[in-house]
Amino acid sequence: MFEFLLTCDTYTVAVTALLVILLLYWVFEVHYFARTLWCATMCRILKKYVHILDTTSYSSACLTTDVDFLLFHMNNSRYLREVDFARTEFYMRTGLWKAIRDKGGLPVQGGTSIRYRKFIRTFSLYSISSRIVYWDRDSIYMEHRFVSRGDDFVNAIVHCRQRVINCDVEMLMGELLAKHAKESPGDQEAPRMKPECPLEIHHWMQANMVSSANLRNGN
Repeated sequence: MFEFLLTCDTYTVAVTALLVILLLYWVFEVHYFARTLWCATMCRILKKYVHILDTTSYSSACLTTDVDFLLFHMNNSRYLREVDFARTEFYMRTGLWKAIRDKGGLPVQGGTSIRYRKFIRTFSLYSISSRIVYWDRDSIYMEHRFVSRGDDFVNAIVHCRQRVINCDVEMLMGELLAKHAKESPGDQEAPRMKPECPLEIHHWMQANMVSSANLRNGN
């Protein structure tokens, strides 16, 4: 392949490169993978480590590729896509991704609940604040808030259940909390502990259990 390119003129090389790029876009969603890689790289290079119970903020904008057929606000499905990038930043900056992989675990999406409060207009700026609100032996429960720039209005709120395969989440989170306490022995802040389960998460968990029971019973 490389020998072929070396024997070609500039025009042929340019056309070949364009065809390869078009093929990649046709086979894969290149933009999604590129943004995820960019987000992870920027976290490693430019952004500092934060506590596992801290809130991270991911900045974005509603572009023409994000709108629905009405063309003046973000498509509903785009919210969950943007959460992927915000979650990537949280996993990288808190060290959660590395901690899970070091134990041979793998996080997968086990459930999502989203509440839309106000649409995000085209070309408007917003941020996504992400934090862990609860965890149990198998899963981590996260909250993501879409916040408008300027008025700080919460346009949408997303709750996600991250099921962690081949890993005891209680042990994992305990080790991450202990690690921060050990690395900051002079921190005067009270030790941060596992939060109480929020009421909305409790009811959501119960609803998921009912849904699972219905599916197992063929309903």
